[in-house]
Formats: sequence, structure tokens, C-alpha cells
Amino acid sequence: MSVSPEIRVSNASTRRVVLDTNVLVSLYVFSDSRFAPLRERIESGEWQALTNEACFNEFRRVLGYPLFGLSPESQLGALNAYQLDVTRADDVRPGSASLPRCSDRDDQKFLELARDSAADWLVTADKALLRLARRDRLRGLFRIMTPDMALAEA
Repeated sequence: MSVSPEIRVSNASTRRVVLDTNVLVSLYVFSDSRFAPLRERIESGEWQALTNEACFNEFRRVLGYPLFGLSPESQLGALNAYQLDVTRADDVRPGSASLPRCSDRDDQKFLELARDSAADWLVTADKALLRLARRDRLRGLFRIMTPDMALAEA
């Protein structure tokens, strides 16, 4: 599968967001109508979705899970749709602020991406990441929130 890169340019008023894989699956595979306004904000440029190689590759890997039963064409369609909406942040320098350790090591990359790309929000439905939202250590860096919370604040 090949996906062509495309980079969007944001302006100062654009909210920078990292979406974890469970949110991406809801948006780009199942087109969850509850979160359609979230995708609309991304597609309109009001929100700038950010990813890097590690996070993008996780989405690619998850699309292949037998649980979803997606054909290779459907997987490629979801990847291409997301690729059109996302800004790659592969070349950013790692931030110096320390991050809490997520109990799910696979989710640490989303925290690092949010920090390193100066995201405003990390949008997730993952319980391990949401537990970290209650800690003050992320204050001044970014906020972790559910899709519903993000839409309520938009």
C-alpha cells in the first residue's frame, strides 16, 4: 500500500490536535456520525490534525486487524482519506518537558507527538490516556480529552 504525503499549512488560529488510533478508526473507517463535526473541523482547516511515522503506522497496522474485516482497498481508502487531512510532524525536535508514563506503553507515542508538535489537544477514547488527563503534569503543554469534550469546547 502506498500513501502519498500531503502537508497542510495552518494559521495561528488553527487548533492543533493529535488523534489517537481509536478516534481515527471511528472517523475514517466507521464514519461515526457522533463525531462527524470533528472530522468537518479537520477537513475545513479549523483544526490541524497532526501525526508522525509511528502514529500513522499504528493506524495502518490497526486497519489490517481481522476484527475489522477491511479489504485492502478499504484500508487504503481510509489511509488516503486521513492522509489528505493530516499534517506530518516527523521532523520536529523532541520537546524537553517531561511526560508522565502511560500505563499502556503503545500509547506513549501519542503523548510524545502532542508534546513535540506543540499540539493543543490529544483527542482519545483510550482509558489509559484519559487517566493521565487528571494529572497536573501536562498543564501548559496540551490537554487530553475525549472527542465529546473536544466538540463541546470547539
